[in-house]
Amino acid sequence: MNTATPAPANTNGFVAKLLADRHSVPFSIALHLVPGALIVAVYAFIAAPLVRSMGYPIFMAWAIALAIVLFPLQLFLLWLGKKQTGRFTIKGVVRYHDKPLSRGKVIWLGAACLVWMTVVSLSLTPLDNIVYDWFFTWVNYQGAGPDGTAYLQGYSPDLVLTTLLICAPFTGFTLPLIEEYYFRGFLLPRLPQLGKWAPFFNTFFFSVYHFWAPWTVLSKLVFLYPGVWLAWKKQDIRISITMHPGSALLMTVVGVIALASGYQM
Repeated sequence: MNTATPAPANTNGFVAKLLADRHSVPFSIALHLVPGALIVAVYAFIAAPLVRSMGYPIFMAWAIALAIVLFPLQLFLLWLGKKQTGRFTIKGVVRYHDKPLSRGKVIWLGAACLVWMTVVSLSLTPLDNIVYDWFFTWVNYQGAGPDGTAYLQGYSPDLVLTTLLICAPFTGFTLPLIEEYYFRGFLLPRLPQLGKWAPFFNTFFFSVYHFWAPWTVLSKLVFLYPGVWLAWKKQDIRISITMHPGSALLMTVVGVIALASGYQM
């Protein structure tokens, strides 16, 4: 199914380049990585000092940094839609959005990818440990390391629970959803010249985009790729949305329930 929509003739050069059906490889790499660099910068210069002054777990600083970068990124996609259609919309800007698969197929494919991502990501924690110990022990910001709960450790259970409840609507679903719209809906379909390598390219640079956790690149390649490949193959972004934001929501709910039940970090 071809969902390409040509950019209006009156768009300027850069906007037309963004809305084109094909991004060059260097341009696509930049579009994959620049948001991650901005997130790290916002964390270092704005979010981390603010959260430390408040006495909250540093996890909240990453949530703030992600929100400050990703919410404007979603607005940027809507603005591109306005440049293309005259109204604020992601239609035509975000591809794989025309629902070519039945709801039933999306549910079972997405559920399978969600289970895969959740189980495999937890199973590959030892791999993250090895990569961190071999190559990234020099990364020493607060909470750094392969332990996924390190950003929350060292605080009272009540404060950790409060932090998770505040951040949950964002880190637990909304921000991963924006990532899917941008990386899978906007960037991935604009790499037709890579053919079957496009999903791998997209998954790899999405993994690298997480500059704050470079030791997880290999494990992310493993647990993200099936959902990205299916979204590309079936041209239906709902599969990767079910996998990625769905897994984030599941893990957040489990974490909140565990803490509320008295689990200690």
